Amino acid sequence: MQKKWIINRTNREFVDYLSKAAGVSPIVAQIMINRNIKTPDKVKSFFSASLSALSDPYELPGMEKAVERILCAISSGQHMLVHGDYDADGTTATAILVETLLRLGGSVEYFIPTRFKHGYGFHGAAVEIARDNNVGLIITVDCGISSFEAVELANSFGIDVIITDHHEPLWNDKETVDDAQAGSVCAASALLPAAFCIVNPKLTGVDNPLSILTGAGVSLKLSIALMARGGGSDDFTALLDMAAIGTIADVAPLIGDNRVIVKEGLRVLANKNRVGLRTLLASTGMSERALEPDFMSYSVIPRINAAGRMADASSVVKLLITESVAEAETIAQYLNSVNIERQRVEEYVLEMSLIQVQRKGFDKVIVIADEGWHEGVLGIVASKMVDRYGLPTVVFSMKNGIARGSARSVPGLDICDAISQCSECVIQFGGHRQAAGLTLKEEDIDRFETLINEHVKNTIADSDFTPIINIDADVALKDVNAKLMTELTKLSPYGYGNPEPILGAKGLMTLNPRIVGKNHLKLRLGYNGYIIDAIGYDLGGYLQELSMHERFDAAFTPTTNSYNGIRSVQLNVKALKPSD
Repeated sequence: MQKKWIINRTNREFVDYLSKAAGVSPIVAQIMINRNIKTPDKVKSFFSASLSALSDPYELPGMEKAVERILCAISSGQHMLVHGDYDADGTTATAILVETLLRLGGSVEYFIPTRFKHGYGFHGAAVEIARDNNVGLIITVDCGISSFEAVELANSFGIDVIITDHHEPLWNDKETVDDAQAGSVCAASALLPAAFCIVNPKLTGVDNPLSILTGAGVSLKLSIALMARGGGSDDFTALLDMAAIGTIADVAPLIGDNRVIVKEGLRVLANKNRVGLRTLLASTGMSERALEPDFMSYSVIPRINAAGRMADASSVVKLLITESVAEAETIAQYLNSVNIERQRVEEYVLEMSLIQVQRKGFDKVIVIADEGWHEGVLGIVASKMVDRYGLPTVVFSMKNGIARGSARSVPGLDICDAISQCSECVIQFGGHRQAAGLTLKEEDIDRFETLINEHVKNTIADSDFTPIINIDADVALKDVNAKLMTELTKLSPYGYGNPEPILGAKGLMTLNPRIVGKNHLKLRLGYNGYIIDAIGYDLGGYLQELSMHERFDAAFTPTTNSYNGIRSVQLNVKALKPSD
């Protein structure tokens, strides 16, 4: 699929100023500017992110009240229940808080809803379990901000509820929502459950740096505050591995506190002190790169998420907090088997989706549906369809006359807003700009497809569907060397909000191109005698075109390749195009 190249350029004088003042190369200075890091102090702070840079937990509204209530429960021996969610953010958030409460001498159990029995969020079923188990305090993590009925039920049973969440609350009106998006919002503007207290960074407004915390991040903040006041050791570093996994899995921006959590959490994870994660990492059979955020998304995180997609995610919490090697090995084997089943089901649904699209065709929005598709893989399949076709996609599974679907979008389209324009045939929906879940009657699928396509045709230009490749800096090939690699390493960890830099170079010779593996392009790129090895994953389709032109422009990410103990620079090619 042809991509639109956008090269970021800044006034040369400003780049040179930042380069000299911050002590970085002009290339790295341009990358920092692209990340909106534009002062020498901010550049230095970005490079030196450490635990001392973490914000005070008490900057979160509701933290003081939450800490006092929990410490009171611990001191009085009151039984507590931590209610989480079934994805990686929710299970790690649960494990973080449960481990903290146990460490402080609390009496605690946990509850993770199952996707197919309970659905997402905090509901009455968990409250009834809490009542039956003589729980006096429920603490939600990664959920609960819209759970009005469950909180009312708990209150009627005399059970206090502390909500810790990071999702958007409901707002009083559209004007308030607009204010929230502009950052000028306060908790008084939100419609909130009548909980004992609520700790949610979204109540600080989107311009507040804390608003990007995940469920695991909020749970970590609460745990830090509890340990500081609860007596005994206040060393929270052992929790950082779980917080890092939750933050990466939830695709949170890796800036501010999130950057510190992931950077330091990956160091803790590399030490392999946590039995469950050590065992799970070993079971992946992957190299040390499995500890990098992008590889985590292919190694540990899919195995953790598979339990919630296909079965019961309570086993993940047990894995994270167990100290038994035997138990960890049993659970890791189970998660691997569930993940293999998830892959099998996902491949089948994707194959059937592709066949259906080829048969029926598509418009601006791809809408596909079939009877009995596994709901746990619909979002993954929708994402892969977007990657393949470059179009927003909605995938439905139909059962008993009801269609439940997952939608994924492209950067130019707010999919939640598009779905809201089809309200006449949508029973319920929720999500954000790029992803949503929705439910409608099976008989309304065709009408929904018509309405959403009409809306998109009338509001989105064709150019908005063209995939974009953002190039951080235009460079000379000779400047991509070991010295630059040392600098770029300091920018990690990479992820959403801090992507791996993509550089561009023009007029390159392509030498010895060939296909390796399934469809990977292996070649060497050269300019004026300077030559670097390169590989383009899934770019085998370029091979024929390379013979038709003498020189090419390349967009690439510099990486370090190790072979037989020798480390060298290798370019991970993202795109090629003939030079002008």
